[in-house]
Amino acid sequence: MRYVIIGGSAAAVGCIEGIRALDKEGEITLVSSEPYAFYGRPLISYLLEGKTTQEKLLRYRPADYEEKKGVHALRGVRAEAIDAAAHTVSLSSGETLPYDKLCLAVGSSPFVPPTQGYDTVPAKNCFTTLDDALALQAMLGQDKAKRVLIVGAGLIGLKCAEGILPLAASIDVVDLAPRILSTVLPQEPAAIVQKHIERAGVRFHLGQSVTRFERNVAHLSGGDTLAFDVLVMAVGVRANTQLAQTAGLALERGIVVDEGCRTSEADIFAAGDCTVSLDPDTGKRRALAIWPNASMQGDTAGRNMAGGHAVHDKGIPMNATGFMGLHLISAGSYDGEPLLSRKGDSYKLLYTRDDRLVGFILLGDIDRAGIYTALVRERTPLSTIDFELIRETPQLMAFSATERAMKLGGGAL
Repeated sequence: MRYVIIGGSAAAVGCIEGIRALDKEGEITLVSSEPYAFYGRPLISYLLEGKTTQEKLLRYRPADYEEKKGVHALRGVRAEAIDAAAHTVSLSSGETLPYDKLCLAVGSSPFVPPTQGYDTVPAKNCFTTLDDALALQAMLGQDKAKRVLIVGAGLIGLKCAEGILPLAASIDVVDLAPRILSTVLPQEPAAIVQKHIERAGVRFHLGQSVTRFERNVAHLSGGDTLAFDVLVMAVGVRANTQLAQTAGLALERGIVVDEGCRTSEADIFAAGDCTVSLDPDTGKRRALAIWPNASMQGDTAGRNMAGGHAVHDKGIPMNATGFMGLHLISAGSYDGEPLLSRKGDSYKLLYTRDDRLVGFILLGDIDRAGIYTALVRERTPLSTIDFELIRETPQLMAFSATERAMKLGGGAL
């Protein structure tokens, strides 16, 4: 069996693992446009911050990983077209690569909205890859003299702000939404995170957009102007679907896949940020562009490519991150009854609906996030557990009622 995987991040690694779980001998060829071995892309902000090194970043998998897994890697090579009928992939090297089973793990790319004068900005970046991080590091230098403007107050923009704090003279963040992390958090927890980041020296300009650039000056919709030396565009990303179009695959806002990560074309699978799949909570297809989901989808695709019958039906929206020492984990849906608990610097907001925990937000104390995530992902009926107890002490839910009573020093529960 000839397997071809196009992509070089979490979904591609998951696909390799899925294939090798069932097929130890099949020929696997990996095609990646990046020249690097597998690396932890969410960690690029820590490279700028000095919390990690490029060498450590490239240790997402051991140096001999591909050799041990029997993977032939073509790095720095782009896949340019797919002939689904002929089962071949055309490469930028001029080679035509045959396949029996193909997986598209091609991720997403930054979206840069058309803005007057953008092409006049001399130093700009999008901050999604290792090359972006290295380029931004070079732009900023070591003298902490550069003023940075970040357009976008989402996860990418704020992680970039955190990463460059030691390198920038000032950081301004502009976003059209009235709050930061608008696709991740509701108003109250977003305000808590914003105040925490502001204390580190970052300035926010919310409810505004950039109407035009004049080299190193941004004109805002509210009438203000911001002078800067380096621009980072972090408005968002869009699924990479160009290659899928050449194969005639069904597309929406990404490559449409079923619960087995199969596309509309036989023998072609897709996984990760380039896909749209069924959200089990809403029953609608959507992009769930997060690292764990990409890995799980890749594993599902790989197993099914190797003749298995794997299903990926536990994908949920989830974010686990932190900003300037404030930890944040959110997961699931906020469409439910809110249950709020605040203790000191910790903020916990749970959402329940139809006898289930459907979502949660934790700020500060995140030690119990794994239990809540499992409840959301597995859609556990709350009537089958002592939910009032686990709201405060969720680690005890692993024990029987008698064991919990003993641990709490009380009678039977």
